[in-house]
Amino acid sequence: METVLEIAPGVSLWRERLDRAAQRALLGEVLAQAAFYKPVMPGSGKPFSVEEFNFGPLGWYSDKSGYRYTSTDPRTAEAWPPIPPALIDLWKATTNHPAPPECCLVNLYRAGARMGLHQDRDEQAIDAPVLSVSLGDEALFRIGGTTRKGPTRSVKLGSGDVLTFGGPARLAFHGIDRVLSGTSTLVPGGGRINLTLRRVTA
Repeated sequence: METVLEIAPGVSLWRERLDRAAQRALLGEVLAQAAFYKPVMPGSGKPFSVEEFNFGPLGWYSDKSGYRYTSTDPRTAEAWPPIPPALIDLWKATTNHPAPPECCLVNLYRAGARMGLHQDRDEQAIDAPVLSVSLGDEALFRIGGTTRKGPTRSVKLGSGDVLTFGGPARLAFHGIDRVLSGTSTLVPGGGRINLTLRRVTA
């Protein structure tokens, strides 16, 4: 029987929800289609430390003009690839949300990459939780409340771990403090891949 850890109200963690074979299969599907790029910050154009790609009807994109969801890859004008079926099944099994996810944002963390505290607030469907899948190196995930200066807690996420946050935690500030390089050999060249599934439209 699966053990679900309640990290905080609205935040649930399944340790090694994906076994090694499932991790390899999912990673292979992702790497076969993902053309990673480095997004830049709105206004300043400063590049992120992570590389990104999207699957699904909508993709999250950031450039000098702002944050937004797009139905096509702005670099190629082509539709983003469909979300891998294994992730759709995982969404159904863990979120209990009646509507399917519309975006799977893929973040690739190489050595030194991190993600500062932020809210996922570009979506209309804040009634739907966010689902996160970790592959590769361990990472220190930080999550707090709905104000930037509120208390936070840190949780180590390993390869195959699945985390959801919704309800009172849907707009919680969260981020990746650092990736623990060399803790996994799953990702070619090292690093961590995080897959974040979201429902965008109401």
